Parts: sequence; C-alpha cells; structure tokens
Amino acid sequence: MTTAFDPIDLSGTPLANRIALAPMTRSRAGDGGTATELTATYYAQRASAGLVITEGIQPSAVGQGYPATPGLHSAEQVASWRTVTDAVHAKGGRIFAQVMHAGRIGHPSLLPEGLVPVSASPVRATGQVYTAEGPKDFVEPRELTDAEIRATVADFAAAARNAVDAGFDGVELHGANGYLIHQFLAPGTNRRTDAWGGSDEARIRFAVEVVKAVAAEIGPDRTALRISPGNPYNDIDEPAPEAAYTALVREIEPLGLAYLHVLEAVPMRELTLGLRKAFSGTLMINVYTEGVTGPDDHTVIDDGVADLISYGALFLANPDLPERLKAGGPFNTPDPSTFFGGDTRGYTDYPALEAV
Repeated sequence: MTTAFDPIDLSGTPLANRIALAPMTRSRAGDGGTATELTATYYAQRASAGLVITEGIQPSAVGQGYPATPGLHSAEQVASWRTVTDAVHAKGGRIFAQVMHAGRIGHPSLLPEGLVPVSASPVRATGQVYTAEGPKDFVEPRELTDAEIRATVADFAAAARNAVDAGFDGVELHGANGYLIHQFLAPGTNRRTDAWGGSDEARIRFAVEVVKAVAAEIGPDRTALRISPGNPYNDIDEPAPEAAYTALVREIEPLGLAYLHVLEAVPMRELTLGLRKAFSGTLMINVYTEGVTGPDDHTVIDDGVADLISYGALFLANPDLPERLKAGGPFNTPDPSTFFGGDTRGYTDYPALEAV
C-alpha cells in the first residue's frame, strides 16, 4: 500500500515523500516585492516536504492584492528568489513557485500610481483588504479588454520563465480562492458575454489559456494548477461548479501537467473523485476538515483519493511536519496573530522536534 511517506516521481522530478507545503500568503516580502534572507530561511526549514510550494507571487505589478507580497516580474525579484531556491535545494528539497494574480482582490493604494485592480467583470467584492493605511473596502475592478486578457496570459508565461530562471523546479498557477483565474471561472464574477464568458466553456477559457501558455513556456512537466471548486472565499459565487471544473480538467488533461492541486474548501469529495477520474496525472489534495487539514488526513494517500497531500497552517507551525506526522506528533500550535506580516515571530521561530 502506498503511503504519504513514500517517494514519488513528479513528471521527472523525484520527491522524497508525498507531503507538500501548501501555498500561504505571509506578507513579509522586502522592498520592491523581493524575497529576503528570512524568506530563504523559512522555506529551507520546511525542505523536508516532498514539495515546497511558495506563497502566491504576483506576475505583474497590477496582480498584487496584499501588502508586502513578492513578485516575479523584475530582475531584482528573480535574483532574490534564487537565494530561496538555492537554500531549499541545499537541504535536498524541491520547490515550485505559486504564481498568483489577485485580480479584484486588492486596492489602488497597494498598486503603483494610476493602476486599479482588474477582473473579468466590474463586480466589486464584498469585504475589506488590509493596507498600510488600515482596512479599506474593496473597489470596483476595471474589466479587462480582450487585448488586456491576452497580455495577462503573457504575464503569467513570463513570470513562469522568470521562476525557472530563479531556480524553481516548477510553477503552480493559482486558480483558486477567488483570485483572477477563479474570477473568470465563477459566474458571479464573470458576467461577460464575449468569448471569455457567458457559458461554462467560455468561462474556463482564461484558465485553459494561462495553463497552455505556461506549459508552452517552461514545459508541462513543470506546470501545475490549483483549483477550489465551490469555494466562496473572497466573495465568490459558484453554486454548481461540477460542469465547469469537469470541462476545465478535460481541457488540460492532454497537456501532461506536473499535477492538479484540488483545495477542498467546502466538502465536495464526490467532485474531487470525479476530477481524479478525468485527470490521469498526479493529483494533490488539500483536505476539507472543518477548514483545516489535520494530522490524520494523510490517509487520503493510503485510500487512493490522491497522490499528494498539502498542509497549510499545520506545516507553517511545524517546519519538520513529515517527521512529526510519521511519529504521530507532538505538534506545535499555529498562532494566527502572526500569520501575516511581522518579523521572525510565527515565521521562522517554530521549533523542530529536536528543539522541543
């Protein structure tokens, strides 16, 4: 029987185990959206993961959605990420960059002067985003034109090339959690009637084009996609996601991607199993267990539900999580007050087992 602690070949990239560090925004980037020495320490501490997936990294200036998040669209940013990938590889780890365009989630005060958040349609999200000036209401995004959509696809491909140049083993495209790709997928945020919206087939087009462009740029074996069907996060309305996501997976299936990452933000295991049947490649899952992937959830590997499992907050608080899971604990408790922004506290100061 295959377990979470067994190795796996990820489209030619050998992984020591089937446990992944899930992508998590930490808002600790340096000036100019760069990775820092602390960033390198944080990811290297977690290099015992079969696969490390970074926080969301914006492919363009307008793609930024939160304070102090990093980018992959300048030479300075690319150089800074090289220190991170070198640190992870020195520990024997493998690392993918998650490329994330926030779309309508953000605020003009977070962007260079003259830029405003963009999306599939001019539908303002309910809620607020934290800025340097405190919480601010989301604004109505500007609808992308056809030409701008194509340029945004190109931005994703360019960021993927920059990621490989920075030493990443591959790229995971963030199509989940209410960010730009998800905004095109969901009918509540995509009210277009052109070739990019109006039907399931049209609403999946942006996601498909981004995946194809990145796969063409860096190779499908280094390209992955994360999705979260039915996830209401960031004010997404997606009441019946089965048809669209099944169509999406069928479109990308022939490409031979490194993996498909399904975030079960809501209990939709039947859909997950259906997507697994439609996708012959490697499937990663982030399990829905009252909103948090827990210590016992790695049994989804034993049961054949998925090939890889990603852990978020539990891995954040336990830098040596694979060892702890194998031993059955003990586990450090995550401190939500230090999740976003700040210094070493709640970032690089969680003790490993030998320090407990």
